[in-house]
Amino acid sequence: MTMNFFRGVMGGQPAGPQPTGAETIHKLCDRVASSTLLEDRRDAVRALKSLSKKYRLEVGTQAMDHLVHILQTDRSDSEILGYALDTLYNIICNDEEEEQDENAQKQEEDLGVLFTDKFLADSENVTLLLTLLEEFDFHVRWPGVKLLTALLKNQCNQVQGVILVSPMGVSRLMDLLADSREVIRNDGLLLLQQLTKGNAAIQKIVAFENAFERLLDIITEEGSSDGGIVVEDCLLLLVNLLKNNSSNQNFFKEGSYIQRMKPWFEVGDDNSGWSAQKVTNLHLMLQLVRVMVSPVNSPGATSSCQKSMYQCGLLQQLCTILMATGVPADILTETINTVSEVIRGSQINQDYFASVNAPSNPPRPAIVVLLMSMVNERQPFVLRCAVLYCFQCFLYKNQKGQGEIVATLLPSTIDANSISAGQLLCGGLFSADSLSNWCAAVALAHALQDNLTQKEQLLRVQLATSLGKPPVSLLQQCTNILSQGDKINRRGSKVQTRVGLLMLLCTWISNCPIAVTHFLHNQENVPFLTGQISENLGEDERLVQGLCALLLGICIYYNDNSLENYTKEKLKQLIEKRIGKENFVEKLGFVTKHELYSRAAQKPQPVFPSPEQMLFDHEFTKLVKELEGVITKAVHKTSEEEKKEEEVKKTLEQHDSIVIQYKDLIRDQDTQIQELREQVSTLSLNSEQMHNQITQQQSQIQQHKDQYNILKLKLGKDSQGLSSNQGLSSSQGEGAHVNGLHSEELSQLREEVEELRRQHTLQHTQLSDKDSLINTLRCGAAAQTAEGGAGGSDNTDLLREVESLRSRVQSQCAEISQLQTERQELIRRAEAVSSAPASSSESSADTVKVSELESRLAAQTTETERLKEECRGLREGHAGLEQQLASAQSTVAIEQTEKTKLQQEVQESKKEQDDLLMLLADQDQKILNLKQRLRDLGETIEDEDELDARDQFGEDDDEDDEEEEDEENND
Repeated sequence: MTMNFFRGVMGGQPAGPQPTGAETIHKLCDRVASSTLLEDRRDAVRALKSLSKKYRLEVGTQAMDHLVHILQTDRSDSEILGYALDTLYNIICNDEEEEQDENAQKQEEDLGVLFTDKFLADSENVTLLLTLLEEFDFHVRWPGVKLLTALLKNQCNQVQGVILVSPMGVSRLMDLLADSREVIRNDGLLLLQQLTKGNAAIQKIVAFENAFERLLDIITEEGSSDGGIVVEDCLLLLVNLLKNNSSNQNFFKEGSYIQRMKPWFEVGDDNSGWSAQKVTNLHLMLQLVRVMVSPVNSPGATSSCQKSMYQCGLLQQLCTILMATGVPADILTETINTVSEVIRGSQINQDYFASVNAPSNPPRPAIVVLLMSMVNERQPFVLRCAVLYCFQCFLYKNQKGQGEIVATLLPSTIDANSISAGQLLCGGLFSADSLSNWCAAVALAHALQDNLTQKEQLLRVQLATSLGKPPVSLLQQCTNILSQGDKINRRGSKVQTRVGLLMLLCTWISNCPIAVTHFLHNQENVPFLTGQISENLGEDERLVQGLCALLLGICIYYNDNSLENYTKEKLKQLIEKRIGKENFVEKLGFVTKHELYSRAAQKPQPVFPSPEQMLFDHEFTKLVKELEGVITKAVHKTSEEEKKEEEVKKTLEQHDSIVIQYKDLIRDQDTQIQELREQVSTLSLNSEQMHNQITQQQSQIQQHKDQYNILKLKLGKDSQGLSSNQGLSSSQGEGAHVNGLHSEELSQLREEVEELRRQHTLQHTQLSDKDSLINTLRCGAAAQTAEGGAGGSDNTDLLREVESLRSRVQSQCAEISQLQTERQELIRRAEAVSSAPASSSESSADTVKVSELESRLAAQTTETERLKEECRGLREGHAGLEQQLASAQSTVAIEQTEKTKLQQEVQESKKEQDDLLMLLADQDQKILNLKQRLRDLGETIEDEDELDARDQFGEDDDEDDEEEEDEENND
């Protein structure tokens, strides 16, 4: 029964009347919703898929919910999932058919947006679709990728928001690039292109999912610039990820991916075969390079990328394409634009570009070859614009390059056998082609941009007009062409030529009083300008009038009054009589109100739809914005106001110079005070260390004295033992008890002698320690001398402690002498014992023992002599230390005297600062009086100046207060 139903749906011959499409779709939707068998649901969904293109509205309206339900419930059957996804894709996607007219196409797009909104009404549907993309089955994954891409095309922001908050949403999509099936990988690229449009957060996530590595690998596998449309899709995705995304640009640079771009531009010598796809690929590759060095990026990031491109050889490779033959015109134009932005503002890259030569015979600089194209009216307009942009970027912040270009115009450097950049610019400036006039004028103006030296040098340029006539200056020739515009229709009457020349003259004489003087020296220039401004001309001539007003205003503002007939005051009187101040300001405002002015002010690159709209230069718009306000103020000021303003300026300058001088003085004094504080801190620390050393030494000496006292007591016991032995030897009639006592005392004497030896060894060690401490004290005293004098009380305490140490050492030496005397007595007694007669075998044994004791005492005597020598050396060391301390005391006295002098100088400086404060207060009152007088005269004085002045005096007062506190602390 089911199969009969589908035969009727799919074109069978039923017996009754055929149902309409809507009825058939309704029945199929019922079958999808009610069938319990998977096969029935699968067949119904397949039928809906076949009808979804023809009956898009009906299927989308009735079946979408059922199809979403299939995606949720029948996850186990990949076939029915594929049918459901294909059906959803058919009703959401807008097929771009060429045969459809605009209305039909609009209706198709509206249906796509309608069904997309219906699908996105539940954000879980997008999450469900992301989950299905994890299925590896081709019949599920591929239609899922296409459906998500269609959703992004119709409602990009909404789908991006859902994917962004979905866990691992972007990661799942990035896995598509690793799919081995090319059709899924390629459609995955299209999906990521849509996903990354205008969403910086998703762009960052995609970049950190290793997108750069994968995309560059695909480009390499597909053949780089010789690859197919897959390379194009990869490049489009890279542009999406990097454009206006500083984080991704930095990640791209830090990942060394710029170096991997170099092989893309290695074109062979045979450039005859340029397919359309190769041109597209190379164009996108150049665009990718420009994204990394775009002028809209931050200067630091752009400079870093420019440096990397030079170091890896990418710039050199681009210059090779620039000078190659057979390169298509659009690729050559884009290459010139790319090289322009790679060298813009980078001195290293600009120097390299200046050294590039074209492969001609003889070799010519690349700059000359490019300028030849710029002034050649047969070259394409976009190519000429690109060359002008390249020349502007070469001179941007490049005073060295500006000097080289101007030098080619000077008489001393002109080479008649070769064509120079200056000759080409002059030729273009005075040619019959108005576009060449404009480009040459703008290029020459960039050679003078913000470079006073070259503005003055260009005044030396002389031009030969015709045989038999004297040469005229370049400035004079430019003004001649302007003033003769009405007579020579071929040149001056063209608005583009006149605008170009006026922009050149305004740039030339701005901020250059010498050039202003040269311009005013020609008696015809000022009447010409006033005549142009005062006339009522048509709409096309209003811009010329505004630029003439700007040029005349520059002559007023930068006038040094060196010409008596054209001083500032006389020029303003001339404007008031012949033009009127209000009319002059109104004509000046024509420049900034022009439509093309706003367009040129947006970006540096000169991009114009047609040559006729090429009127303004980007850098010139900055100059106009800077000068318009100051010229308006200068014109409205009277001579008295100017004089008063000059006086106020001079007073303020003097005041500022005085303040700067005293600030420098105060800063120097602060530095000296800080140095003195550091010296005092260092000396205090050294004094504390010395005090600690002396305390430690006192403790050591006390311990040493106690050890000597113990040794003295033990030597006294030894003397008593020897006396007892002598009495026992003389009493021969005593019995065994006496002999036993003698033997016992000799044994005790032996032990005492051993103890005496150990004590002498310990004494020697202690003396060595004391010697090292004295050496440490000597080093400390030397350091104290080098650091300068500390306080007088500290040095007095140090001398007192050293005197105490000297007296204790002398006392110790006296005790050692007494000890030596007692030992001599001990030796004498031992000799008396050895000389007594021996009456028995026991006395003989005693004699042997006494002899042994005698040898030991002799050794002890030698040790005592050595100790005496060490004591003598110790006394000599103390004497040397005493001399060093005396020298240190003298140095301390000298340093104390210097410190007193320095304190006196600080006090004098404090008095000078107080006088300065009084002087500054008087000057401040004078300034306030002058400003009040200016206000009374009707001049507007900004209050911020007064606030700044008061803040400045307040800061000086704070600094003086801090210095007074520091001086009090030092005292």
